[in-house]
Amino acid sequence: MIGRAGAFGSFSDSPHYFIPQSHRTHTSGTGQHDIVLITKWNYTNKMTQRLLMIEDDQRLASMVATYLNQNGFDVQHSATAKDGLQQLQQADATQAFAIVLLDLMLPDADGLDVCRQIRAQPQPTGALPIVMLTAKGDPMDRVVGLELGADDYIPKPFEPRELLARLRAVLRRQQGVATNADRVLRFGRLEIDLDARVIRLDDQDKPVTAYQFNLLAAMADRAGRVLSREQLMDAVKGEPLEAFDRSIDVHIGRLRAAIEDDPKQPKRIITVRGAGYVFAKAQDV
Repeated sequence: MIGRAGAFGSFSDSPHYFIPQSHRTHTSGTGQHDIVLITKWNYTNKMTQRLLMIEDDQRLASMVATYLNQNGFDVQHSATAKDGLQQLQQADATQAFAIVLLDLMLPDADGLDVCRQIRAQPQPTGALPIVMLTAKGDPMDRVVGLELGADDYIPKPFEPRELLARLRAVLRRQQGVATNADRVLRFGRLEIDLDARVIRLDDQDKPVTAYQFNLLAAMADRAGRVLSREQLMDAVKGEPLEAFDRSIDVHIGRLRAAIEDDPKQPKRIITVRGAGYVFAKAQDV
């Protein structure tokens, strides 16, 4: 496992390990020393994805960066919220980030506030996938993070392979559902541009996360049909989002805030009690 203490757990399929001097007096719950993975074969030949990690724990950041760099990512590290936001703003088209890995507890700002600031940026920066890390175990932190626009949430300690899998899953979701080129779905005043991956209401762009865009596109493709939470997760990702039962409701709430005139009395995304949600076909509102 890896967490704020910065120690990886053992991997049966990885041959190179060492026990760092600073951890030799520390043991896990099973009585065995925590160990650090120092090398791992890069089994992917895919083009690297540029990742911004905003994490104040230098040791943790170094180990995570090493692992991700060996597995298809180009990690850029910022130890403070200020530096991380500057890196995002200064990145040009040739050095654009594909995803952000954001710690909840930073020395100069709350990670939730940083998430909010990123989402307030113009696209494409404002639509970047965000995966949050936290040492806190409070489920409400996860709810708030998702409500503010995070695409996923990983509590510490975590398995590096789980982090890698979740990052890849978020990036796959960002690619969206298969569509024809220049396809635009129109529902009254609402437009869903599947090619540009933009939502417009009254010709005004409505920034949402990659997951939320895919969720809305999936619902719009099935307009008029009642879809359960499980069906929505499958439609967007092809597998359960996570074992967090209310996460889909959080994303629906964010979508309503973006596209409904009155989110408390939705006319586009309608709740069907005990069944799920339906995206309205007729939208003259």
